[in-house]
Amino acid sequence: MSQTMPDTPPARGLAQRLCNRFASDGAARFETNILLPAEVLLDLYGEDVRARTYVTSDPDRGEMMLRPDFTVPLVQYHMRGAGAPASYTYCGEVFRKQEDHPDRRSEYMQVGYEDFGGSDPAQVDADVFGRFSDILAPLGLRPATGDIGILIAMVTGLDTTEDRRAALMRHIWRPARFTALVKRFAGLTPVPPARAALLAADNPLQAAGTTIGLRSKGEIASRIDALRADAACAPVSGEVVELISAVLAVSETCPNALEQLRDIAVDLPGILPALDRFEARCEAMTRRGVDVESLPFEASYGRTSMEYYDGFVFGFYAEARPDLPPVATGGRYDALTERLGQGRGIPAVGGVIRPDLLSDLGGLA
Repeated sequence: MSQTMPDTPPARGLAQRLCNRFASDGAARFETNILLPAEVLLDLYGEDVRARTYVTSDPDRGEMMLRPDFTVPLVQYHMRGAGAPASYTYCGEVFRKQEDHPDRRSEYMQVGYEDFGGSDPAQVDADVFGRFSDILAPLGLRPATGDIGILIAMVTGLDTTEDRRAALMRHIWRPARFTALVKRFAGLTPVPPARAALLAADNPLQAAGTTIGLRSKGEIASRIDALRADAACAPVSGEVVELISAVLAVSETCPNALEQLRDIAVDLPGILPALDRFEARCEAMTRRGVDVESLPFEASYGRTSMEYYDGFVFGFYAEARPDLPPVATGGRYDALTERLGQGRGIPAVGGVIRPDLLSDLGGLA
């Protein structure tokens, strides 16, 4: 059974102190309801989000969700305004199902800092990471960094069909499904007999038997047509599979990772602009006082988080307590502001800290 948040005055006190620290640096305080409309998150991330959130039904308001984090309602709030540059801080309870980690808390405090509208993304990334690094420095946590933007650029630049690129893009944040798709597109996994029979049938809907579920016959027919079109395409080349594997396998210090990725870019030039942004961020971090020479970078890092991150991502971990989730996480989510701003986007990056985990680790001085 997953744990609920204990009544821990130290954790609540830490939360207020952290929020006050961000506010003293000029961040506006943000508050939102604990019970939020589920429609927005379901629309953004699909039905999969139900597996990690608590959803209920209200007779008047429809499906509602216990707040899984503050970022989506904050972006909605900011984009309803003029979208001018601003920073925010918040603290409060969030709720996450822990089916894969029943020993972890399903209700806990979260403190956040979010920055909107910076004109120099690399500098803002460095500043946000630096703020979290400075706060957490007394605990000696292990930092982790990555860049979802490089993976997005990788998929965009692949030599394959547009439909296959779109399918891979949808599953960047689901590593197992992404790998399964790559293998399928490369012809490395056999077509299940039932699917092969369905695609070969003259009348596949009749061959499939009784229609059940929520999809209409028209939707099922469209899906079958798409599968047939994909089956008629040539397999993805072994070179493409190797390039994907090479990018995802990069795990080094930032300078060495950048060097490896530039070598890969010789055959995958579509990632070059993303690598230029990575390099600019490293330079900005150095100016900010971050030890970039020893800062870890993993190309696959951040892929199992909620799917709004589309650029720089980071986290901080207690190596002496591998049983604990990350003490802090964050990243860039420019595309989310465009989605919730009805096409009017703005640069955005931020992160959250778990004060309950800080308390578990002895707190901050």
